Amino acid sequence: MTDYELAVRVHAALRGEGSTVAVAESLTGGLLAAALVDVPGASATFRGSVTAYATELKASVLGVDEGLLAVHGSVHPVVARQMADGVRRLLGATYGLATTGVAGPEAQDGQPVGTVHLAVAGPGGTLVSSPRLSGERATIRHGAVTAALELLVGRLPAR
Repeated sequence: MTDYELAVRVHAALRGEGSTVAVAESLTGGLLAAALVDVPGASATFRGSVTAYATELKASVLGVDEGLLAVHGSVHPVVARQMADGVRRLLGATYGLATTGVAGPEAQDGQPVGTVHLAVAGPGGTLVSSPRLSGERATIRHGAVTAALELLVGRLPAR
C-alpha cells in the first residue's frame, strides 16, 4: 500500500470516529505531515505538526524529559513516546504520531543509521514501534513515514 493510500485510510478512519491527528517529527523532517496533507479534505482531521529537529526543541516545545535527552539522546523509544504525547496535548488532537531516528549518513547518539522509533498516542494509551530500516538517507526517511502511517492505521477502527 502506498503512503497516499495509507493516508486516505487514516483520514477515513479519523472522520468515521470524529477524531483528529497531529504529528511530531524529527527524523522525517515534515515528510509525514506532507503525506497526510496530500489527501483532499485532510483539514477535517489533521490538526498540524511540529518538526522538532533540534534536540532542545523536543524538550522545550514537545515536553520531552530533558534528563532523558541528556542520558540517551533524541534517538530513543521513550523520546518517541513523549513526542507523541506532547504533540497530542500541544495541538489538541485525539492522536499524536511521532518519528525520531537516524537516517544517516553517520550514527547519532551512539545509534546506528537505520535506527527508527515511532509512537502513536491516543485515547487507549501510547504504542511505540522501533523498525530497523536500511538504505540511503532518503529511503530510511520515506520508510519511516510508511511505518508511522501503518502504525496509526493499526490503532484506528477499520474503514
